[in-house]
Amino acid sequence: MSSIPMTEEGYRNLQDELKRLIRVERPKVVQDIAEARSHGDLSENAEYDAAKNRQGFIEGRIKELNDKIARAEVIKPGSVNTDKIVFGASVTLFDVDTENEVTYKIVGEDEADLKVGKISVTSPVGRALIGHRLDEEVRIKVPSGVKIYEVVNIQYM
Repeated sequence: MSSIPMTEEGYRNLQDELKRLIRVERPKVVQDIAEARSHGDLSENAEYDAAKNRQGFIEGRIKELNDKIARAEVIKPGSVNTDKIVFGASVTLFDVDTENEVTYKIVGEDEADLKVGKISVTSPVGRALIGHRLDEEVRIKVPSGVKIYEVVNIQYM
């Protein structure tokens, strides 16, 4: 069983989702199943089938979250003392081709959300950035070819 790196925020989000599933979603789906049963013949009851499918999803997600929380390795970016890019770093990159800057925070898989600038440590970009230092050039293979970035800032918050 390998550990799963995540930030404190990511860990809290998993815990919050687990609590919501157990306290809100699970009781609701049990109630939905009971109500659907009361409508009679289960063989042709779409409400019953949908509720049972939802119950299966909820129970599977609860099991998955329990596993991830048990294997979580919470990393506090503010306690990192290095000049290299590691998990939890907020990295500002200069795209050599477009001459634009972009900032990414390197987070765990469950926390990744490109829309808000969070990339997974296991993504191609995340893996390529790990270990680089300020002012270094990073070459990253992407579907359209090779992107060249220069590391212009590294922060741990």
